[in-house]
Amino acid sequence: MDPCPFVRLIIESLALKLPVAKKPAGSGVCPSTTPCYCTLRIKSFPSQTALLPLCSAGGSDTSAPDSTSSSAGFVLDAAALRRLSGKPVILRVSVYTGRMGRTCGVKCGKLLGRAHVSMNFGGAELRAVTFHNGWMKLGSEPDKAMARLHLTVRAEPDPRFVFQFGGEPECSPVVFQIQGSIRQPVFSCKFNADRNGRSRSLPSDFGSKNTRGWITRTFSGEREKPGRERKGWMVTIHDLSGSPVAAASMITPFVPSPGSDRVSRSNPGAWLILRPHGASMSSWKPWGRLEAWRDRGPVDGLGYRFELVSNAGLAGGIPIAAGTMSVKKGGQFCIDSRSRADSVLNPLSPVRGFVMASTVEGERQASKPVVQVAMQHVTCMADAALFIALSAAIDLSMDSCGVFSQKLRKEFCQDEREFL
Repeated sequence: MDPCPFVRLIIESLALKLPVAKKPAGSGVCPSTTPCYCTLRIKSFPSQTALLPLCSAGGSDTSAPDSTSSSAGFVLDAAALRRLSGKPVILRVSVYTGRMGRTCGVKCGKLLGRAHVSMNFGGAELRAVTFHNGWMKLGSEPDKAMARLHLTVRAEPDPRFVFQFGGEPECSPVVFQIQGSIRQPVFSCKFNADRNGRSRSLPSDFGSKNTRGWITRTFSGEREKPGRERKGWMVTIHDLSGSPVAAASMITPFVPSPGSDRVSRSNPGAWLILRPHGASMSSWKPWGRLEAWRDRGPVDGLGYRFELVSNAGLAGGIPIAAGTMSVKKGGQFCIDSRSRADSVLNPLSPVRGFVMASTVEGERQASKPVVQVAMQHVTCMADAALFIALSAAIDLSMDSCGVFSQKLRKEFCQDEREFL
């Protein structure tokens, strides 16, 4: 099982020095006290934005800045590497003073200057490359005092395994490994929607007192009427021999908050991501826990939170990912310590760099999730299967968090009254 070549372009150690006599950027904005920012652009890639801490004007162009910030950078897949290999690629950095954002379509910040870094990605999928490390002048006039930008631009190999579901997870599809134009089946999914409870959807060893708190985080007072709760869903991942190697089981039903038709943040539904435990393959051990809900806000969103099970057991998980994606447009579920998405990472988190990413389509759109997993997190096929199960759970959460005034597709239901 060979990975696909990926390269991560990292822009870090960002800092800014301003000329001592520089006038304020605008009314009420003083560059000496107001954080500046920059936009980072490469042709054919979405732009990135990063804050620029200000450094003292003294010091030489060889001294390191006293404070810096980092950007998420860019990720180049195999197609991008083929397209860009053998030709110079320009990173364009535009520096602004003032507030980020726009007012009436016009940037709030004032352009201070631009800098360019030339890059060549030939061989970058095999070895780390540094394109620039140090200070740059924001301008080209040699005799004029001007601002200086510090940044480090480097690329490092980031090989990943790529998988794709052959159909929607609720339709029990085959999962393929993708290597260029080659699609090789590596897993199969079995979806089960048992509304009669968790007796069939959870393994037999999940009744212990250590797991009971994870299963029953729901409102204690109300009992939902038929059709007003979504429960009992489970996806089991099998290898090519038919042996189960991972599973995602709905352990907390998805129910609307009282007086509403939405799953609220205060009462989310939850999945356990499970791996086989023991040689018999008949019992399971929890690996992670995923919570999901329907977020209200400027954008109708699917909120989620994922945590790993700690060595202490189910009592205390380690949060490693959290965020919101658009219900209408979908998005990407990602575990990446360098991501600037809403995160709940803590010092105990084992996440270092990129771990996995999975595409999620918008509500009621056909979904065939594409899953990327970092090579260093896969020592065997069973490791990859855990991420496949997790991607199925987040994809199915788009349906389980759907408003309860809308009926579900027949694959999710035993009761014909809930069919579309």
